[in-house]
Amino acid sequence: MFLGRYAHNLDAKGRLAIPARYREALAEGVILTRGIDRCLALYPMGAWRPLAEKVAALPLTDADARNFRRLVFAEAADLTLDGQGRVLVPPDLRRYAGIEREALVVGVDTSIEIWSPERWAAVESSLDADGAEIAQRLASLI
Repeated sequence: MFLGRYAHNLDAKGRLAIPARYREALAEGVILTRGIDRCLALYPMGAWRPLAEKVAALPLTDADARNFRRLVFAEAADLTLDGQGRVLVPPDLRRYAGIEREALVVGVDTSIEIWSPERWAAVESSLDADGAEIAQRLASLI
């Protein structure tokens, strides 16, 4: 389970250190892809495989399904952590997420999100303002 939020800097080569407490769960490798909210989504293989199967099973006749498949798979990168617990974040994914030097690594249970500090601040502001309403709307699903 991935919990918490950590601030890290990318090095000159675009490598991002993954928090030490996450590394063991990522030892088999990871998939890094676009997140839905202009962040990056990092999945351990155990979480990626079921998600990939569900996305791949979406009907090809549905335009939204085709576009979602593109969003998830087109820029996905199959990565491994290096000896210092870093992953190389491809330039296209860094541009998509607006990540330059600083990044926030956010645990979201079975996966990890990587955010630019500016975009995360906007999400955090929204959560502060609307968190109670969001919880109320989703209460029946929990």
